[in-house]
Amino acid sequence: MCLGIPLQLQTFQAPGLALCAAADQPGELRAVDTSLLDSTPVPGDWLLVHVNIAIRALAPDEAGQITNALLAVTAAAAGEPFEHLLADLIDREPTLPPHLASPMHTEPET
Repeated sequence: MCLGIPLQLQTFQAPGLALCAAADQPGELRAVDTSLLDSTPVPGDWLLVHVNIAIRALAPDEAGQITNALLAVTAAAAGEPFEHLLADLIDREPTLPPHLASPMHTEPET
């Protein structure tokens, strides 16, 4: 399984090479290639990173949701409480993304 993680850009080490940190590990910097991004990020920007390559920019709220989801998986695997990390999902019905919500995928009327 491939997994992208949100990292926040701290500074540039060289053109196209940023030093980034995860929200839960602010002191641990990773070198991240930013050359695939459409625009040049600035310190403070959140990036979705896979194998030390930034694949897209993230809004801060999206970065927080992804971080919480990853922390929830880790907590669940350790047998620890995780529900607080998924508060945005509790008490709501799941919805399909627009490209899957075609008439073929809708529930039959009763």
